[in-house]
Amino acid sequence: MRIFEDINPLQAFLRSKKANQENIGFVPTMGALHQGHISLINASKVENDITICSIYVNPEQFSNPTDLVKYPRLLQEDIKMLEAASCDVLFCPSDKVMYPERPKLKIDFGFLETTMEGKFRQGHFTGVAIIVSKLFHIVNPDRVYFGQKDLQQFLIVKQINNELSFNLQLQCVPIVREQDGLAMSSRNSRLDKKERLTAAQLYQSLTIGKQNLLVTENVFDTKNKMAHYLSAFNDIRVEYIEIVDAADLNVVNDITQHEQVALCIAAYVGNVRLIDNILLFNID
Repeated sequence: MRIFEDINPLQAFLRSKKANQENIGFVPTMGALHQGHISLINASKVENDITICSIYVNPEQFSNPTDLVKYPRLLQEDIKMLEAASCDVLFCPSDKVMYPERPKLKIDFGFLETTMEGKFRQGHFTGVAIIVSKLFHIVNPDRVYFGQKDLQQFLIVKQINNELSFNLQLQCVPIVREQDGLAMSSRNSRLDKKERLTAAQLYQSLTIGKQNLLVTENVFDTKNKMAHYLSAFNDIRVEYIEIVDAADLNVVNDITQHEQVALCIAAYVGNVRLIDNILLFNID
């Protein structure tokens, strides 16, 4: 695996691959890799000649400074995982490389940044948009791979791609879960043993919601059942439970009027904030 820390050598290498008509798959990450990330690497390797992963903890997308400080940084372990997955290239730039100056740009995504994650993490998606746009320009990939767990982020990136004409394909890869259903996340490493067991209840609540919604088709009743189930766990503090159209995050009132519906949740387990979702009308 080739490892690059600077932009110019990376771009020179990738231009040589493009000159040979090799296409490039790209997996942008913030490191602390797990099998969910590796599923993105695997998906890219199936469809592309060259797979590049980036590892960069982007300070501009953290609205909570403490969260940024505590975000796990495990570069050497990440390198071993990428090598085992036969990733071709790793780009791991410093803050100085990615942000010679603090960005001043602000981006308005309309409704998409006022609901769910946007509502509770103000400024988050501007930070995402800036770093994603920078990485797209630097790497110039043919295909880019994101995980379904960050569904709202994927829709934000889709809007960026459409409106800024990056001329690349976006792929959303299904969530990879632990045996007890907990969605794999870099933040899971911050949970203590008790919290880790409790965290699996987020997926259980989504499963209960999905089953109830398929039987009753009642959105209001389903959200109440999910909230009631989670209220039994003292370590869980729910931030939101939403049932939305998976294509645009508009609130769903009648599931029969939508091609695909997403049940979405964000909650604190202890002091660790986790998100998850589950889809209706699709294999999850």
